Amino acid sequence: MSPGLTRTDRDYRRAVLAMLAAGLATFNALYATQALLPTLVDDLGITPTEAALTVSATTGMLAVCIVPMSILSERFGRGRLLIISALTATALGLVLPLAPDATTLILLRALQGIAIAGVPAVAMTWLSEELDPAHLGRAMGIYVAGTTVGGLTGRLIPAGLLEIVDWRTSLIASSAVALAMAVVMTVLLPKQRRFEPKKIGPRSEIAAMLGHLGNPRLLGLFIIAFVGMGVFVSLYNFFGFRMIDHFGLSPALVGVVFFMYLSGTWSSARAGAMTDKYGRGRVLIAGAALMLVGLLATMSAWLPGALIGLFLFTASFFAMHSTASSWIGLAATSHRAEASSMYLFSYYAGSSLVGAATGVVFAWTSWSGFILILTAILLGVVVTAAALARAERHAPA
Repeated sequence: MSPGLTRTDRDYRRAVLAMLAAGLATFNALYATQALLPTLVDDLGITPTEAALTVSATTGMLAVCIVPMSILSERFGRGRLLIISALTATALGLVLPLAPDATTLILLRALQGIAIAGVPAVAMTWLSEELDPAHLGRAMGIYVAGTTVGGLTGRLIPAGLLEIVDWRTSLIASSAVALAMAVVMTVLLPKQRRFEPKKIGPRSEIAAMLGHLGNPRLLGLFIIAFVGMGVFVSLYNFFGFRMIDHFGLSPALVGVVFFMYLSGTWSSARAGAMTDKYGRGRVLIAGAALMLVGLLATMSAWLPGALIGLFLFTASFFAMHSTASSWIGLAATSHRAEASSMYLFSYYAGSSLVGAATGVVFAWTSWSGFILILTAILLGVVVTAAALARAERHAPA
């Protein structure tokens, strides 16, 4: 087998840039309608709960398909799946503005979720296989940064354009940017040199997953992913309505709120250093607890207070998510690829299911009532993180 790529190799730089483009393209597509929810309510004559389905349908189908996509890549190759997924998902984005009604838009977003699933399912595995382990960390960090910035641009581009064009035109512009990034990834991605096809055995895969569910530490991390991401997406789905209805901001100005994601880019990087110093368990429970504090602060009737709460909530969530996802590889003693896929499944399933369910809650209660219910759900994350922290303290050295 050929050696892994190092920083001195030309293909290493191509690989890093390709993965950056992959993150920018697919996460732009994933959250393309989230900043448009208040506008969709007005233009399509639907409820906030129905509008939120344009996000939940995408993340839900991504969650359902991420494990099968990971398994298929074992047989047909990571690179091929990455290219097909990225190009299909971003091309579908250009069709979204043609939807005549909300039902069609939601169905198209569900199809987009299926297509997107191939990228997060195999991107990190591609890097792990093709790059030299000593030169892997930087590339992984750049890919994760790409997903963060991609999610940010997927919200900011359409929201910013709402000042001068309608939501359909703004969505075309955002989707065109995503498609361009997918093409860049396709051109730059080096041919796989270290991939070895494997026979796909459903029985062994199912047995491996059931085994992971029997591991208390892994199960706790899956719960944190499901509930934590569910609460995170729920707040961001409806925070824009709060900004418009209570504080009187315009939809375009509300889009600026998504710059809060940059706090997550910073906190994700810092989380690694903090886990080395304080341990994963302590960082995990600190992230969950501070997330809870930030969530409660968004009830403030004072705009700066609500925004500070959102900032703390966002930074704490990404620190917690970064810590939990890095713990998966250590907690799984075998079949680590399946464990990572199950974590991602929990992550996006929480986004879809909790995000959709809390839309119903938002429709019948006040903002304070909505936040208090999210707080009650998030308490489950705090308790689970505390249990994991306690288990880490009592684990053999």
